[in-house]
Amino acid sequence: MISLDAGAIRGALSEHVAVRLFSIEVFPEIESTNSYLMQQEAPPPGQARVALTDNQTKGRGRHGRTWQSPPGSGLCVSAGFTFTTQPTNLPALTLAIGLGAIAALEGVGVSGVQLKWPNDLVAGDGKLGGILTETRPHRSGAISIVSGLGINVDLGGKSNPGIETDWAYGIADLAGFVATLPSRHTLATSLVEGLCTTFFDYEASGFEHFAGKWPDRDWLFGRALTIETPQRQVTGVGAGIARDGALLVDTGTGAISRITSGSVIMAGIRETQG
Repeated sequence: MISLDAGAIRGALSEHVAVRLFSIEVFPEIESTNSYLMQQEAPPPGQARVALTDNQTKGRGRHGRTWQSPPGSGLCVSAGFTFTTQPTNLPALTLAIGLGAIAALEGVGVSGVQLKWPNDLVAGDGKLGGILTETRPHRSGAISIVSGLGINVDLGGKSNPGIETDWAYGIADLAGFVATLPSRHTLATSLVEGLCTTFFDYEASGFEHFAGKWPDRDWLFGRALTIETPQRQVTGVGAGIARDGALLVDTGTGAISRITSGSVIMAGIRETQG
């Protein structure tokens, strides 16, 4: 296995990203790239700070779940960014990060990946990866964000690698989804490029820049769903997202429910027209 090299990754980035990259660090092993960046000094406004590993021992997902990365089986990339002022629709940033990750994968020849609202990457109906976004406000009014992306690259055919066990459709990896795996260097470079570019575009244009790209990536559209929110459970059929990133669910009562916070605890087979 070839070790990732921070200098080589930086050198392969576009000038647009490289000039705004405050720092990039690669770790042979780390508990959590997100936790590490949250503990470091935030990058200056408008710049990004990146940490990568292919061996994460105590990764974190949403709602206290874990995201482990057995040595060499995956890639974990976290990027920190400081917005001068808080964006008007910060919760939708995770959706934008997902779209940026898919664009990065397409850039290295991986097509067909979809998104499960709000933070999962799906390949062939299995969980390929996940996103965790955390915030840190500053007294000046600026706000720093750390978004972490974990992707399964090659699990060696293991059906239960201990990554997250609540995914009903199983775990997917790139090795089982594409004919030829991109090199780790190429994949890492593209993901760093994608994450940083997403931050820059979000600062300039907010979620409006990304909303129109969601329908083509929406794994939940047309599926029977059960959503657990802080207040209640909502059951219906996935009906896309609103312009602000809220999940839309057709409950069959003539009304569309908006879900702004919650977890998909069940997603059935996609409905067909006929």
